[in-house]
Amino acid sequence: MDCEARKLNRERRGRQGLRASRRVKSDSDRLAFVLFAITCGTAVLSHSTPAVASDSGNRDDQAVKLDAGQLLALAARAQEAGDAVTAELAYRALFADPSVEVRSEASFRLANLFVKQGRLGEAAVLLRNILDEQPQAQRVRLELAHILDQLGDEAGARRALREAQAGGLPPDVARIVDRYSAALRAQKPVGASLDIALAPDSNINRATRSNTLGTVLGDFVLDDEAKQRTGLGLALRGQVYARLPVDNSINLFGRISGFADLYRDAEFNDIALAPTLGPEIRSGADRISFEVGGLWRWFGGKAYSSAATVGLNYFHPLGRKAQLRSAAAVAFVDNRFNALQDGRTYSASLSYERALSNRAGAGVTLSVDRQALRDPGYSTWAGQVALFVYRETGPVTLVAAASYGRLRADERLLLFPETRSDRLYRASLGATFRNFRIGTFAPFMRATYERNHSTVEIYDYRKVRTEIGVTRAF
Repeated sequence: MDCEARKLNRERRGRQGLRASRRVKSDSDRLAFVLFAITCGTAVLSHSTPAVASDSGNRDDQAVKLDAGQLLALAARAQEAGDAVTAELAYRALFADPSVEVRSEASFRLANLFVKQGRLGEAAVLLRNILDEQPQAQRVRLELAHILDQLGDEAGARRALREAQAGGLPPDVARIVDRYSAALRAQKPVGASLDIALAPDSNINRATRSNTLGTVLGDFVLDDEAKQRTGLGLALRGQVYARLPVDNSINLFGRISGFADLYRDAEFNDIALAPTLGPEIRSGADRISFEVGGLWRWFGGKAYSSAATVGLNYFHPLGRKAQLRSAAAVAFVDNRFNALQDGRTYSASLSYERALSNRAGAGVTLSVDRQALRDPGYSTWAGQVALFVYRETGPVTLVAAASYGRLRADERLLLFPETRSDRLYRASLGATFRNFRIGTFAPFMRATYERNHSTVEIYDYRKVRTEIGVTRAF
């Protein structure tokens, strides 16, 4: 679980980047220190490549030439002397070195310097750059997991640890990683995340393309406002959170998450906001969280619905490479547009995720939803199975996902001749390009195809949505 991050008081690395001396104040830091010390091994980097050279065609010119090893030593001495600016400049000078080993060593040492300075996001980007070129660098992956934990990204830290285990670790190191994983807790007391994207969409209102709507009274002709509309939107996704340690195994966790799809035609703007608050409990390697909160949604600039929510989440590791997550929630809905859609909703899901290698993973989620609303025609049962797989290829992360869902209403709505029954298909492919990053952000692209077959014509639609935006680079 989460607790206040304690900084390591001293850290020194010599020319080989292998010796460390740290004062450890918590079990998490002690595990991290032992883990990193054991996985160090010996340096695999060559220090023979010239880093700075001058043209000596003129005998009278005095040339000064520093090879990579000398420049690394210079940076290490500057760092020990407290001259962080000189050390950073020396390390960055090696980023252009033709040897991947030299570039990686300089990036790793600079990342450790950034950690001491509290520049965790920049340190995570440097470590991710190393892994893009050297995916077998297990120590780097473990260090990244530790930084992600400090940043409050427990899910990302656990994924990095699973990838390290899938890539192979010596048995004694694997056991230490197991203990570190069990003690893992997101340490950042306050944090935030935000994704921003332009989103061309072929069907922003999820409406039918049909010109008519079949009813028990005959076919109604639909005007343009009721049919499929295309649009270019701005998609925002984000959250802010804060956690307060209660004791060693319990945190009080508060979060505000939300999304907004904004269009030039404001009547299609879709905005939602969901604050929650509750305890997070650690029991061995398991995590249990209970939360209460609310959900507010606006459509077209008007209040669409509000709900009081109660949720329970459970996390359980399955061996060294896999994990299981489950969630259940109840919401009490007040629909401002249609009182017949007031009522309760229930949802439950079970997710399994596994690291296939140190660069790939996959997962599956099963979910069921029940809407028990005032009108049985709007009350539904729904189920869905969703699959995803990701693969890192150099500085590019590819993610593919597909899902299939079924929905059936309790009764027929009076206006329509059949009871609603839907089959929903969705597929997406996305990529994040870290080689074009700006600071700690990287551009991403995602394309999603969605098709809903329904016995009620107004719910029968298809759409293609593309998102082009920025997300964090690590």
